[in-house]
Amino acid sequence: MQKPAVTLMVKAARAAGNVLLRHMYKLDALNVVEKDRMDFASEVDALAEKEIIKEFRRSTPDYGILGEESGPLNGAEGKARYVWVIDPLDGTSNYLHGIPHFCVSIALLEAGEPIHGVIFDPLRNELFTASRGSGCVLNEKRVRVADRKDLNGAMLITGFPPRERARTSAQLKCVDSLLTEAEDIRRTGSAALDLAYVACGRADAYFEAGVKPWDIAAGALMVREAGGKVCDFRGRATGPMDVRGINPRPLVAGNVRVAELLQQRIVNTGYAAAFD
Repeated sequence: MQKPAVTLMVKAARAAGNVLLRHMYKLDALNVVEKDRMDFASEVDALAEKEIIKEFRRSTPDYGILGEESGPLNGAEGKARYVWVIDPLDGTSNYLHGIPHFCVSIALLEAGEPIHGVIFDPLRNELFTASRGSGCVLNEKRVRVADRKDLNGAMLITGFPPRERARTSAQLKCVDSLLTEAEDIRRTGSAALDLAYVACGRADAYFEAGVKPWDIAAGALMVREAGGKVCDFRGRATGPMDVRGINPRPLVAGNVRVAELLQQRIVNTGYAAAFD
């Protein structure tokens, strides 16, 4: 049975998803701002986030909120024990280019640790949910990470965020090494869906630097609850999320064996050292 918090999150995610769908065929009319170099947001991001926040403020007025567009609200800077972490449109660049791959991602943190997560892909009507200690579910069916034992033939996913371009050479050296064994490396444009796909076995592992809490909070929980491993580029546990949303972090996620081998390759090729 779905937990009450997850039921609320699903309702909010579906409301935001409806906003995304209503506007996706009139992209030329959208107001778009460049938040940072090659990091864009549109009025749709704000409208979808507003729908989610409306639901949460009505039902949990004492919880903190960290929204990608709104920033920390309601004491999310460290005063609130429970914090909603919201990415109303993960895959904004895809959305603005008309590429049909994006989602809504919501997590509930307790003392910085994700305890519930929802990722909703409104185009495919795929709903991923997870609760700590209760597993990961895709459209009411329990899912598990893939059972691949090594990098040979692995399907990997990564990203090239604009804020990490100074380390692109080190990343490409790592990618070059991985492609001697992996079947392929995807770059989909939505970190949340990347993690959800790892959780349900569509991909064997994911790695990316510069991700923020709203990118990964729900998805990281899903990978763990699906039997996988989540760590940083040095193999360390990721620890509590930064509820201020300031500090990006590198992340590796996958089934336990592939995640460990991927993390070792990131170290051995010198990519991890680029963050020292």
